[in-house]
Amino acid sequence: MKFKSAYCYFILSTLFVTSVVFSCSSDAVENIIDLHPPSEPADQHHFRNAFEINRILGKGINLGNALEAPNEGEWGMVIEEEFIQLIKDAGFESVRIPIRWNAHALTNSPYTIDQAFFDRVDEVAGWSLDRGLAVMINIHHYNELMQQPQPHRQRFLSLWDQIAEHYKHYPEELVFEVLNEPHDNLTPDLWNTFFAEALDVIRKTNPKRVVVAGTANWGGFEQIRYLRLPEDDRQLIVSVHSYEPFHFTHQGADWVGQDARGWIGTTWDGTDAEKAAVDQIFGVAEGWAETYNRPIHVGEFGVFYPADDNSRERWTSYIRESSEIRNYSWAYWEFGAGFGVYDRDNSEWRDYLLRALIPDSPLL
Repeated sequence: MKFKSAYCYFILSTLFVTSVVFSCSSDAVENIIDLHPPSEPADQHHFRNAFEINRILGKGINLGNALEAPNEGEWGMVIEEEFIQLIKDAGFESVRIPIRWNAHALTNSPYTIDQAFFDRVDEVAGWSLDRGLAVMINIHHYNELMQQPQPHRQRFLSLWDQIAEHYKHYPEELVFEVLNEPHDNLTPDLWNTFFAEALDVIRKTNPKRVVVAGTANWGGFEQIRYLRLPEDDRQLIVSVHSYEPFHFTHQGADWVGQDARGWIGTTWDGTDAEKAAVDQIFGVAEGWAETYNRPIHVGEFGVFYPADDNSRERWTSYIRESSEIRNYSWAYWEFGAGFGVYDRDNSEWRDYLLRALIPDSPLL
Protein backbone atom coordinates (compact mmCIF):
# COMPACT_ATOMS: atom_id res chain seq x y z
CA MET A 1 0.00 0.00 0.00
CA LYS A 2 2.87 2.36 -0.73
CA PHE A 3 0.73 4.79 -2.67
CA LYS A 4 -1.59 5.52 0.24
CA SER A 5 1.06 5.55 2.93
CA ALA A 6 3.14 8.05 0.98
CA TYR A 7 0.36 10.54 1.51
CA CYS A 8 -0.09 10.02 5.23
CA TYR A 9 2.49 12.51 6.41
CA PHE A 10 1.00 15.18 4.17
CA ILE A 11 -2.52 14.57 5.39
CA LEU A 12 -1.73 14.42 9.08
CA SER A 13 0.56 17.42 8.98
CA THR A 14 -1.73 19.72 7.05
CA LEU A 15 -5.21 18.99 8.38
CA PHE A 16 -6.46 20.49 11.64
CA VAL A 17 -7.62 17.51 13.66
CA THR A 18 -9.52 18.00 16.89
CA SER A 19 -11.67 15.14 18.08
CA VAL A 20 -10.93 12.62 15.33
CA VAL A 21 -7.73 10.63 15.12
CA PHE A 22 -6.95 9.62 11.56
CA SER A 23 -5.28 6.35 10.60
CA CYS A 24 -3.44 5.92 7.30
CA SER A 25 -5.57 2.89 6.52
CA SER A 26 -8.91 4.46 7.43
CA ASP A 27 -11.70 5.11 4.96
CA ALA A 28 -11.77 8.73 6.10
CA VAL A 29 -8.18 9.30 5.08
CA GLU A 30 -8.71 7.48 1.78
CA ASN A 31 -11.62 9.79 0.98
CA ILE A 32 -9.55 12.86 1.86
CA ILE A 33 -6.74 11.61 -0.38
CA ASP A 34 -9.15 11.26 -3.28
CA LEU A 35 -10.48 14.78 -2.78
CA HIS A 36 -7.29 16.57 -1.80
CA PRO A 37 -4.11 15.03 -3.24
CA PRO A 38 -0.83 16.55 -2.03
CA SER A 39 0.12 19.79 -3.71
CA GLU A 40 3.84 19.47 -2.98
CA PRO A 41 6.14 17.37 -5.18
CA ALA A 42 7.45 14.08 -3.85
CA ASP A 43 10.98 14.17 -2.48
CA GLN A 44 12.57 13.09 -5.71
CA HIS A 45 16.12 13.43 -4.37
CA HIS A 46 15.65 9.98 -2.89
CA PHE A 47 14.17 8.35 -5.96
CA ARG A 48 16.00 5.18 -6.99
CA ASN A 49 18.02 5.10 -10.20
CA ALA A 50 16.75 3.95 -13.57
CA PHE A 51 18.22 0.44 -13.30
CA GLU A 52 16.53 -0.09 -9.93
CA ILE A 53 13.19 1.23 -11.22
CA ASN A 54 13.53 -1.05 -14.24
CA ARG A 55 13.84 -4.02 -11.87
CA ILE A 56 10.73 -2.81 -10.05
CA LEU A 57 8.80 -2.70 -13.35
CA GLY A 58 9.80 -6.34 -13.74
CA LYS A 59 7.01 -8.49 -15.17
CA GLY A 60 4.31 -6.21 -16.57
CA ILE A 61 1.17 -6.17 -18.63
CA ASN A 62 -0.46 -3.54 -20.84
CA LEU A 63 -3.98 -2.34 -20.06
CA GLY A 64 -4.56 -1.99 -23.79
CA ASN A 65 -7.62 -1.10 -25.89
CA ALA A 66 -9.08 1.10 -23.15
CA LEU A 67 -7.69 4.57 -22.40
CA GLU A 68 -5.86 4.79 -25.73
CA ALA A 69 -9.14 4.38 -27.63
CA PRO A 70 -10.73 7.67 -28.76
CA ASN A 71 -12.99 7.18 -25.73
CA GLU A 72 -12.72 4.37 -23.21
CA GLY A 73 -15.11 1.58 -24.13
CA GLU A 74 -15.20 2.31 -27.86
CA TRP A 75 -12.80 -0.57 -28.48
CA GLY A 76 -14.71 -2.94 -26.22
CA MET A 77 -12.50 -2.55 -23.15
CA VAL A 78 -13.20 -0.65 -19.94
CA ILE A 79 -10.68 -1.03 -17.11
CA GLU A 80 -12.27 -2.36 -13.93
CA GLU A 81 -10.72 -2.43 -10.48
CA GLU A 82 -11.13 -6.20 -10.31
CA PHE A 83 -8.81 -6.51 -13.33
CA ILE A 84 -6.03 -4.86 -11.36
CA GLN A 85 -6.49 -7.32 -8.50
CA LEU A 86 -6.44 -10.21 -10.97
CA ILE A 87 -3.18 -8.91 -12.41
CA LYS A 88 -1.64 -8.62 -8.96
CA ASP A 89 -2.84 -12.08 -7.91
CA ALA A 90 -1.41 -13.65 -11.07
CA GLY A 91 2.09 -12.46 -10.17
CA PHE A 92 2.58 -9.45 -12.41
CA GLU A 93 4.59 -6.58 -10.96
CA SER A 94 3.59 -3.58 -13.08
CA VAL A 95 1.06 -2.23 -15.52
CA ARG A 96 1.60 -0.05 -18.55
CA ILE A 97 -1.37 2.23 -19.21
CA PRO A 98 -1.58 3.43 -22.84
CA ILE A 99 -3.37 6.81 -22.85
CA ARG A 100 -4.68 8.99 -25.70
CA TRP A 101 -4.35 12.33 -23.88
CA ASN A 102 -4.65 14.28 -27.14
CA ALA A 103 -8.26 13.11 -27.56
CA HIS A 104 -9.13 14.77 -24.25
CA ALA A 105 -7.40 18.13 -24.56
CA LEU A 106 -8.14 21.43 -26.26
CA THR A 107 -6.84 21.65 -29.81
CA ASN A 108 -5.81 25.27 -29.34
CA SER A 109 -3.58 26.93 -26.76
CA PRO A 110 -3.44 26.40 -23.78
CA TYR A 111 -4.31 22.79 -24.80
CA THR A 112 -5.96 22.09 -21.46
CA ILE A 113 -6.52 18.42 -20.61
CA ASP A 114 -10.05 17.61 -19.46
CA GLN A 115 -10.12 17.25 -15.67
CA ALA A 116 -12.55 14.34 -15.80
CA PHE A 117 -10.06 12.44 -17.93
CA PHE A 118 -7.27 13.20 -15.48
CA ASP A 119 -9.55 11.86 -12.73
CA ARG A 120 -10.08 8.62 -14.63
CA VAL A 121 -6.36 8.08 -15.20
CA ASP A 122 -5.77 8.87 -11.52
CA GLU A 123 -8.30 6.22 -10.59
CA VAL A 124 -6.68 3.46 -12.66
CA ALA A 125 -3.16 4.44 -11.58
CA GLY A 126 -4.30 4.58 -7.96
CA TRP A 127 -5.88 1.13 -8.09
CA SER A 128 -2.56 -0.22 -9.34
CA LEU A 129 -0.23 1.64 -6.99
CA ASP A 130 -2.44 0.75 -4.02
CA ARG A 131 -1.79 -2.92 -4.81
CA GLY A 132 1.96 -2.52 -5.04
CA LEU A 133 2.09 -2.54 -8.83
CA ALA A 134 4.43 -0.10 -10.53
CA VAL A 135 2.76 2.01 -13.24
CA MET A 136 3.92 3.36 -16.58
CA ILE A 137 1.79 6.04 -18.25
CA ASN A 138 2.42 7.35 -21.73
CA ILE A 139 1.09 9.38 -24.63
CA HIS A 140 -0.37 6.84 -27.04
CA HIS A 141 -1.93 7.17 -30.50
CA TYR A 142 -1.18 10.86 -30.98
CA ASN A 143 -1.53 10.22 -34.70
CA GLU A 144 -1.67 13.87 -35.70
CA LEU A 145 1.78 14.38 -34.20
CA MET A 146 3.15 11.60 -36.37
CA GLN A 147 1.71 13.15 -39.52
CA GLN A 148 2.41 16.82 -38.76
CA PRO A 149 5.11 16.99 -36.10
CA GLN A 150 5.89 20.70 -36.24
CA PRO A 151 2.30 22.01 -36.10
CA HIS A 152 1.67 19.75 -33.07
CA ARG A 153 4.98 20.37 -31.32
CA GLN A 154 3.78 22.93 -28.80
CA ARG A 155 0.63 20.97 -28.04
CA PHE A 156 2.70 17.84 -27.41
CA LEU A 157 4.99 19.75 -25.05
CA SER A 158 2.03 21.36 -23.31
CA LEU A 159 0.45 17.97 -22.69
CA TRP A 160 3.63 16.84 -20.97
CA ASP A 161 3.84 20.06 -18.98
CA GLN A 162 0.36 19.35 -17.61
CA ILE A 163 0.90 15.62 -17.05
CA ALA A 164 4.21 16.18 -15.28
CA GLU A 165 2.74 18.91 -13.06
CA HIS A 166 -0.27 16.76 -12.21
CA TYR A 167 1.77 13.71 -11.18
CA LYS A 168 4.77 15.39 -9.56
CA HIS A 169 3.58 14.30 -6.09
CA TYR A 170 3.25 10.62 -7.06
CA PRO A 171 5.76 8.03 -5.81
CA GLU A 172 8.73 6.81 -7.81
CA GLU A 173 6.81 3.69 -8.86
CA LEU A 174 4.99 5.90 -11.40
CA VAL A 175 7.05 6.19 -14.58
CA PHE A 176 6.52 8.45 -17.60
CA GLU A 177 6.87 7.13 -21.16
CA VAL A 178 7.07 10.15 -23.46
CA LEU A 179 5.49 8.72 -26.62
CA ASN A 180 4.44 5.34 -27.94
CA GLU A 181 5.99 4.22 -31.24
CA PRO A 182 7.05 7.44 -33.00
CA HIS A 183 6.70 6.92 -36.74
CA ASP A 184 6.00 8.39 -40.19
CA ASN A 185 6.99 12.08 -40.32
CA LEU A 186 8.27 12.00 -36.77
CA THR A 187 11.57 10.67 -38.08
CA PRO A 188 14.36 9.26 -35.88
CA ASP A 189 16.30 12.54 -35.97
CA LEU A 190 13.23 14.63 -35.27
CA TRP A 191 12.16 12.25 -32.53
CA ASN A 192 15.49 12.72 -30.76
CA THR A 193 14.80 16.46 -30.70
CA PHE A 194 11.18 16.11 -29.58
CA PHE A 195 12.15 13.68 -26.82
CA ALA A 196 14.85 16.02 -25.49
CA GLU A 197 12.40 18.93 -25.47
CA ALA A 198 9.72 16.91 -23.68
CA LEU A 199 12.30 15.73 -21.16
CA ASP A 200 13.25 19.33 -20.40
CA VAL A 201 9.59 20.10 -19.74
CA ILE A 202 9.19 17.09 -17.47
CA ARG A 203 12.36 17.85 -15.51
CA LYS A 204 10.99 21.23 -14.41
CA THR A 205 8.63 19.46 -12.01
CA ASN A 206 9.99 15.91 -11.92
CA PRO A 207 13.77 16.24 -11.67
CA LYS A 208 14.46 12.60 -10.74
CA ARG A 209 11.42 10.65 -11.92
CA VAL A 210 12.36 7.88 -14.33
CA VAL A 211 11.34 8.66 -17.91
CA VAL A 212 11.08 6.13 -20.75
CA ALA A 213 12.23 6.76 -24.32
CA GLY A 214 10.88 4.56 -27.09
CA THR A 215 12.49 4.08 -30.48
CA ALA A 216 11.31 5.64 -33.75
CA ASN A 217 9.88 3.79 -36.76
CA TRP A 218 7.21 2.05 -34.66
CA GLY A 219 9.36 1.20 -31.66
CA GLY A 220 11.34 -1.68 -33.09
CA PHE A 221 14.50 -3.15 -31.57
CA GLU A 222 16.75 -2.34 -34.50
CA GLN A 223 15.79 1.34 -34.43
CA ILE A 224 17.58 1.73 -31.11
CA ARG A 225 20.79 2.49 -33.01
CA TYR A 226 19.31 5.86 -34.06
CA LEU A 227 18.27 6.90 -30.55
CA ARG A 228 20.25 9.76 -28.99
CA LEU A 229 19.62 10.52 -25.33
CA PRO A 230 20.90 13.40 -23.19
CA GLU A 231 24.11 11.97 -21.73
CA ASP A 232 23.80 13.86 -18.44
CA ASP A 233 20.33 12.47 -17.63
CA ARG A 234 20.74 8.96 -16.19
CA GLN A 235 17.14 8.59 -15.02
CA LEU A 236 16.10 7.13 -18.37
CA ILE A 237 14.91 3.72 -19.54
CA VAL A 238 14.78 2.73 -23.21
CA SER A 239 11.71 0.84 -24.44
CA VAL A 240 11.61 -1.46 -27.47
CA HIS A 241 8.72 -3.47 -28.89
CA SER A 242 8.83 -7.03 -30.22
CA TYR A 243 6.35 -8.27 -32.82
CA GLU A 244 8.63 -10.24 -35.11
CA PRO A 245 7.88 -12.24 -37.17
CA PHE A 246 5.07 -9.83 -37.98
CA HIS A 247 3.16 -12.24 -40.22
CA PHE A 248 2.95 -14.60 -37.26
CA THR A 249 2.10 -12.13 -34.47
CA HIS A 250 -0.43 -10.16 -36.53
CA GLN A 251 -2.15 -12.90 -38.50
CA GLY A 252 -5.79 -11.96 -39.02
CA ALA A 253 -5.33 -8.39 -37.74
CA ASP A 254 -7.57 -6.40 -40.08
CA TRP A 255 -6.08 -3.03 -39.08
CA VAL A 256 -2.79 -3.91 -40.79
CA GLY A 257 -4.53 -4.65 -44.11
CA GLN A 258 -6.40 -7.33 -46.01
CA ASP A 259 -3.27 -9.45 -46.45
CA ALA A 260 -3.31 -10.29 -42.74
CA ARG A 261 -6.16 -12.71 -43.27
CA GLY A 262 -3.92 -14.71 -45.57
CA TRP A 263 -1.36 -15.06 -42.78
CA ILE A 264 -3.75 -17.11 -40.63
CA GLY A 265 -2.21 -20.49 -39.97
CA THR A 266 1.35 -19.17 -39.64
CA THR A 267 3.07 -21.06 -36.82
CA TRP A 268 6.06 -20.46 -34.60
CA ASP A 269 7.63 -23.79 -33.75
CA GLY A 270 10.64 -22.69 -31.75
CA THR A 271 13.16 -23.97 -34.28
CA ASP A 272 16.81 -23.00 -34.03
CA ALA A 273 16.37 -20.60 -36.96
CA GLU A 274 13.31 -18.96 -35.40
CA LYS A 275 15.06 -18.52 -32.08
CA ALA A 276 18.16 -17.17 -33.81
CA ALA A 277 16.03 -14.46 -35.47
CA VAL A 278 14.80 -13.39 -32.04
CA ASP A 279 18.33 -13.53 -30.64
CA GLN A 280 19.55 -11.29 -33.44
CA ILE A 281 17.16 -8.43 -32.69
CA PHE A 282 17.71 -8.76 -28.95
CA GLY A 283 21.44 -8.63 -29.64
CA VAL A 284 21.11 -5.23 -31.30
CA ALA A 285 19.52 -3.76 -28.17
CA GLU A 286 21.93 -5.61 -25.92
CA GLY A 287 24.99 -4.17 -27.63
CA TRP A 288 23.55 -0.65 -27.61
CA ALA A 289 22.59 -0.87 -23.93
CA GLU A 290 26.07 -2.03 -22.95
CA THR A 291 27.69 0.76 -24.94
CA TYR A 292 25.53 3.52 -23.47
CA ASN A 293 24.84 1.96 -20.05
CA ARG A 294 21.04 2.22 -20.27
CA PRO A 295 18.37 -0.15 -18.91
CA ILE A 296 15.98 -1.77 -21.41
CA HIS A 297 12.24 -2.34 -21.14
CA VAL A 298 10.38 -4.53 -23.65
CA GLY A 299 7.26 -2.43 -23.65
CA GLU A 300 5.10 -4.54 -25.95
CA PHE A 301 5.09 -8.08 -27.29
CA GLY A 302 2.19 -10.36 -28.06
CA VAL A 303 0.40 -12.55 -30.60
CA PHE A 304 -3.08 -11.90 -31.99
CA TYR A 305 -5.69 -14.54 -31.15
CA PRO A 306 -6.06 -16.34 -34.55
CA ALA A 307 -2.62 -17.92 -34.06
CA ASP A 308 -2.71 -21.42 -32.61
CA ASP A 309 -2.34 -21.74 -28.85
CA ASN A 310 0.86 -23.78 -28.90
CA SER A 311 2.64 -21.32 -31.16
CA ARG A 312 1.49 -18.39 -29.05
CA GLU A 313 2.79 -20.06 -25.90
CA ARG A 314 6.17 -20.96 -27.44
CA TRP A 315 6.80 -17.51 -28.89
CA THR A 316 5.60 -15.61 -25.82
CA SER A 317 7.70 -17.77 -23.53
CA TYR A 318 10.81 -17.26 -25.65
CA ILE A 319 10.41 -13.47 -25.77
CA ARG A 320 9.89 -13.40 -22.01
CA GLU A 321 12.91 -15.62 -21.38
CA SER A 322 15.05 -13.58 -23.79
CA SER A 323 14.14 -10.45 -21.86
CA GLU A 324 14.74 -11.85 -18.42
CA ILE A 325 18.16 -13.40 -19.11
CA ARG A 326 19.29 -9.88 -20.12
CA ASN A 327 17.68 -8.25 -17.05
CA TYR A 328 15.13 -6.38 -19.18
CA SER A 329 11.77 -5.55 -17.69
CA TRP A 330 8.78 -6.30 -19.91
CA ALA A 331 5.07 -5.63 -20.43
CA TYR A 332 2.96 -8.09 -22.41
CA TRP A 333 0.47 -6.73 -24.93
CA GLU A 334 -2.16 -7.03 -23.50
CA PHE A 335 -4.56 -7.95 -20.70
CA GLY A 336 -8.03 -8.68 -22.04
CA ALA A 337 -8.63 -7.96 -25.73
CA GLY A 338 -7.44 -9.54 -29.00
CA PHE A 339 -3.95 -10.36 -27.73
CA GLY A 340 -5.21 -10.89 -24.21
CA VAL A 341 -3.87 -13.30 -21.63
CA TYR A 342 -7.18 -12.99 -19.79
CA ASP A 343 -10.48 -14.18 -21.30
CA ARG A 344 -13.01 -11.59 -20.15
CA ASP A 345 -15.94 -13.43 -21.73
CA ASN A 346 -15.35 -16.48 -19.55
CA SER A 347 -13.71 -14.64 -16.62
CA GLU A 348 -10.61 -16.83 -16.66
CA TRP A 349 -6.93 -16.68 -17.50
CA ARG A 350 -5.70 -18.36 -20.64
CA ASP A 351 -3.46 -20.75 -18.76
CA TYR A 352 -1.09 -21.39 -21.64
CA LEU A 353 -0.31 -17.67 -21.99
CA LEU A 354 -0.13 -17.07 -18.26
CA ARG A 355 2.25 -20.03 -18.01
CA ALA A 356 4.40 -18.52 -20.77
CA LEU A 357 4.60 -15.22 -18.89
CA ILE A 358 4.53 -16.17 -15.20
CA PRO A 359 5.59 -19.84 -15.00
CA ASP A 360 5.38 -19.81 -11.21
CA SER A 361 2.06 -17.94 -11.01
CA PRO A 362 0.07 -19.03 -7.95
CA LEU A 363 -2.99 -19.20 -10.22
CA LEU A 364 -1.62 -22.05 -12.34
